[in-house]
Amino acid sequence: MSFPDFIHHGGRSGVTGSCHELVASSDTSLLVDCGLFQGEDQEGDSFDQLQIDFDITHIKALVVTHVHIDHIGRLPYLLAAGFSGPILCSQPSAHLLPLVIEDALRIGFTRDQQLIERFLVQVQKQLLPLDYNSWHPLVNTSELGMQVKLKRAGHILGSCYLEVGLNYKQEKRKQKVVFSGDLGAPWSPLLPAPQSPYQCDTLVLESTYGDRLHLGRQDRAKRLQQAIEKALRNDGTVMIPAFSIGRTQELLYELEGLAHDNKGLWKDLEIIVDSPLASRFTQVYRQLKPYWDAEAQRRLRAGRHPLNFDNLYTVNSHEEHENTVAYLARSGRPAVVLAASGMCAGGRIVNYLKALLGDERHQVLFVGYQASGTPGRKIQKYGPSGGWVELDGQRYTIRAGVETLSGYSAHADQKDLINFIKRMRRWPQQIRLVHGQQEAREVLKGKIEELYWNKNQKVEVVV
Repeated sequence: MSFPDFIHHGGRSGVTGSCHELVASSDTSLLVDCGLFQGEDQEGDSFDQLQIDFDITHIKALVVTHVHIDHIGRLPYLLAAGFSGPILCSQPSAHLLPLVIEDALRIGFTRDQQLIERFLVQVQKQLLPLDYNSWHPLVNTSELGMQVKLKRAGHILGSCYLEVGLNYKQEKRKQKVVFSGDLGAPWSPLLPAPQSPYQCDTLVLESTYGDRLHLGRQDRAKRLQQAIEKALRNDGTVMIPAFSIGRTQELLYELEGLAHDNKGLWKDLEIIVDSPLASRFTQVYRQLKPYWDAEAQRRLRAGRHPLNFDNLYTVNSHEEHENTVAYLARSGRPAVVLAASGMCAGGRIVNYLKALLGDERHQVLFVGYQASGTPGRKIQKYGPSGGWVELDGQRYTIRAGVETLSGYSAHADQKDLINFIKRMRRWPQQIRLVHGQQEAREVLKGKIEELYWNKNQKVEVVV
């Protein structure tokens, strides 16, 4: 067996459940992410799929690229299986991760508060936050040296891609491996764009949007404005299914900009965040302003508050939530509602959909990837033709408008993924495509091979 080798325990042939093992030697491994499966990536017996069914005795550390549930949701099961090594992540992720894990525990593990507290204490003991752009040594023996470096990925606050430096001392051979995690699109609100590494030998690259291109920022902002103003004219509500962390805060930033530039029409528009978890994440985002990008810093210096503005309302208690749903369904007052889950697979967004999908005054606006098999994908697919979707076992006819703004995806598109490779000074000899549907991976594979062919270089693309 030659080293390094790779074992993909999730996120290999779908877009959820990311979990990748870098096997550096016969007794040394590194685990990158440990996420939940969602949508069609879930198997029939999802409990079995949650179990850690691989050997963890050689894993020296877990690296968390970011705190979305499809990248860290199986952490409770990893610790229950006996993993006691360090959990490496960026400084911002260290603030966010306990909130995500606490929520995941309540939903899928236990509601016993004492048990949750004990688990969170254990996580904090193992959590090791790292600064960006600094090498951190993990292994140093007579045979092997292994060190890691986190670099900004531009996906959500705290997200990183990972560089792994391997030194095979007996062979006098060095290898550089890069795990992309989830790469963000350039010009994402609040976040600086990812910068490519100098070089690597093997690149493990996400391929979520490997087969398509996003709208530019000006186009997507214009379409966001148009979708909301259409609802304003119709006395309707714009429902935006959004992940509590990342997408919600980026949309608030964009909505603050639109409200600032369109004071007349938008003066009385209510922008509602109906998610206690999203509200908590937004508070942490505010605390982490030093990690915001230059544009966001300029807004702050101008006295604006991108995540805390006059039109913004938050809904916390379940009673408030039920009253808000009923009020919007009854009154026809124009509003924008951001609520989880991002793929409509649960959470408070489902109640809004049940109440408002059957009324053509309203609008469902998708701004993120909808995995196959999720209610979000079905609304996206069947809504424009007046179809139906099943929510909590009941059919709901879709009369509300349905629109998708791919430009607001937190994922890089095909061009961005290719540029991540092109901008390296020395391109990888092997690229392993993960975190994408089969078609997206195959299309991206062809584009990568074309890139190398045009430069008379060789590459092995593993899909």
